Amino acid sequence: MATYKVLVVDDEPALARALQINLKAAGWDVVTAADGAGALSAMATRPDVVLLDLGLPDMDGTDVIAGIRGWSPVPIVVLSARQHGEDKVEALDLGADDYVTKPF
Repeated sequence: MATYKVLVVDDEPALARALQINLKAAGWDVVTAADGAGALSAMATRPDVVLLDLGLPDMDGTDVIAGIRGWSPVPIVVLSARQHGEDKVEALDLGADDYVTKPF
């Protein structure tokens, strides 16, 4: 059975840990990052999917999407508390594949 890798990018330690525990229980290999720079560095691990919060301490998650899309077609699912339609449209226009509003 193949193991898939997910990159979880969230600056909320409790949420990142909960996602990590649940994804590992489902058989995923999980890499985490707490900020945008860490997320872009962690892309070197070649994840199969990215779960990305937009509200990061060092840069906006949309900048992370743009950075990833500059060289990778990896699926990106945004997990964000931002509920305005403009935020969703911007993230999707930049290349995110889906947008899930927190809390979920």
